[in-house]
Amino acid sequence: MMNRDIVSLINNNQEFILTSHVNPDGDSIGSEIALYLYLKSLGKNARVLNYSPTPDNYTFLDKDRVIEQFDESKHADAISNADVIFILDTNEYLRVRTLAPYIKASKAKKILIDHHLGFNPDEFDEYIMDTDSPATGEILFRFFKDIESAGDYTGGNIITKDIAAALYTAIMTDTGSFKYNRTDEETHKIIAELLTYGLVPYDIYSEVYNKATIGKMHLLGRFLNRITLMYEGKLAYSYVLQKDFEETNTDEYAIEGFSSHLMSLETVIMGIVVTETKRGVKLSFRSKGDIKANELAKEFGGGGHMNASGAFVEGAEIFKLTEDVTAKAEKYLA
Repeated sequence: MMNRDIVSLINNNQEFILTSHVNPDGDSIGSEIALYLYLKSLGKNARVLNYSPTPDNYTFLDKDRVIEQFDESKHADAISNADVIFILDTNEYLRVRTLAPYIKASKAKKILIDHHLGFNPDEFDEYIMDTDSPATGEILFRFFKDIESAGDYTGGNIITKDIAAALYTAIMTDTGSFKYNRTDEETHKIIAELLTYGLVPYDIYSEVYNKATIGKMHLLGRFLNRITLMYEGKLAYSYVLQKDFEETNTDEYAIEGFSSHLMSLETVIMGIVVTETKRGVKLSFRSKGDIKANELAKEFGGGGHMNASGAFVEGAEIFKLTEDVTAKAEKYLA
């Protein structure tokens, strides 16, 4: 994971911006916090700017509330004047939304650290890409360990308890609590080392997954009640309407984890969560084995991992799009 040019850029510059994708998850927030804390330990000036607010179940990682929601009037100059900008856990500028034009126009060096498919190296000055890694947090762990091994860090161990908690959360969430196929021996070795920093697995799991509101439970009830099976039970889908969020006093973050209910059905090898938003329709695809959910996502302008991917169709009508998506899904189920 060592990229000496990235290490040099870190050591020889002072002003850093970190960002990640819209609707951040545990991997993006955990990776941002871990890298931020490392940069601060070096005495660097670093800011974390995200398009979306931090979901409530990940704010425990951001003890000092350093993550800021992007505001053009407040943050445009900071991006313009940055020396280095890190884009974490996404390789598409489209997914950082309104930050994208400011990042592209900035004189800063753009560094990508990510594990998703569809990477275009021409869009970044430096990068660490590992599509075999189950989480960006795992890539950062190896990056930190390589820096230590090379003697490029004089402060002892890079990883502190707070960095360990951030990386653990990143890896735990993006591996589906260690159940996805890409969770291998290496992942468990990393987790074992992170636990030596005094982490309590149940406490972190509870912060992330045991924070549901009654509104989310009601929303989940609606979602479960709408589950539809197709193609001899191989495909399961369900949907959430904009009015569901309004009537249950929830938002789009509340649907995190809903896909696991589709995939828990015995016959299902592909699940699709269809979500109506104010701007359009969000599609979340999950699959088992060698079923290429990412190829289906590409048909709708999206992408991702083979078994976990997504797309967003701006201005779409949810029921018409659902009909189109489920029809096109059939050929991937063979």
